[in-house]
Amino acid sequence: MPRTLVTGGAGFLGSHLCEFLLNKGHQVIAMDNLLTGTIANIEHLQCENFKFIKYDVTEYIYIAGEIDYVLHFASPASPLDYLQLPIQTLKVGALGTHKALGLALSKKATFLLASTSEVYGDPLIHPQHEDYWGHVNPVGPRGVYDEAKRFAEALTMAYHRYHGVNTKIVRIFNTYGPRMRPNDGRAIPTFIPQALKNEPITVFGDGAQTRSFCYVADLVEGIYRLLMSDINDPVNIGNPDEMTIREMAEQVVRLTQSRSKIIYKDLPVDDPKVRQPDISKAKRLLRWEPEVDLEQGLRYTIDWFKTQRLSY
Repeated sequence: MPRTLVTGGAGFLGSHLCEFLLNKGHQVIAMDNLLTGTIANIEHLQCENFKFIKYDVTEYIYIAGEIDYVLHFASPASPLDYLQLPIQTLKVGALGTHKALGLALSKKATFLLASTSEVYGDPLIHPQHEDYWGHVNPVGPRGVYDEAKRFAEALTMAYHRYHGVNTKIVRIFNTYGPRMRPNDGRAIPTFIPQALKNEPITVFGDGAQTRSFCYVADLVEGIYRLLMSDINDPVNIGNPDEMTIREMAEQVVRLTQSRSKIIYKDLPVDDPKVRQPDISKAKRLLRWEPEVDLEQGLRYTIDWFKTQRLSY
């Protein structure tokens, strides 16, 4: 039975990954300092093959016994979080990645880094493929997240080349689904609570900026296939179906049968104008592409938010 550590295991993506790995027969250790994660995300996972450790991964990580896989998902990931927690975001991208890689090296474990499409910044090519180096403002407010992940990728590849660690890097594009924190600065978990309460839907800029939204179950399947592959270079995992933020707001209003009206606010600094993954590498090497269509995924997500009504 493989034994796997997931840092950030109580977060949105981390908790789904823990659940997936348990179903694949892994013993799973979730490690999280609960800065942005929550125990509620993993309460249903309590079993003999699951263990939770509350811990800050920017400190030295000790785990007794063998570890087969280390998946580093610890980091604030929403704009609201990393703009409010800039130092913590930089520290977990740098120190946290260093400590997690050190554990993987000592245990001879496979290491997977959760990187992000934000390494491409406000891209000058479209769609974005893995060979594109990005267009990032290192001193802008979003730089704390962008550069933390770019450094984490560089450190991961250094451990692969210098120490021979079997490393993987997944560049995650916009993902949605149950367990997202409401109103965290991302489109879908902000729009859905607003729509369910018939409040104004807040769209930044004119809403013409584009994103590509992947349902969380599809994303986790892609990550697992990458983990089990022999690929060491970065791989985009996301849904290539592109749409404007305004179109997403309209979809949410329609599916919730809301009376909400769309209002517009100033666009944040360095907000990307476009975002769309080129997933030809994942399709070719991992035989992966998303399967859940947007409307079905949104219905799953809306139904989950309805069960959480009292929390927002």
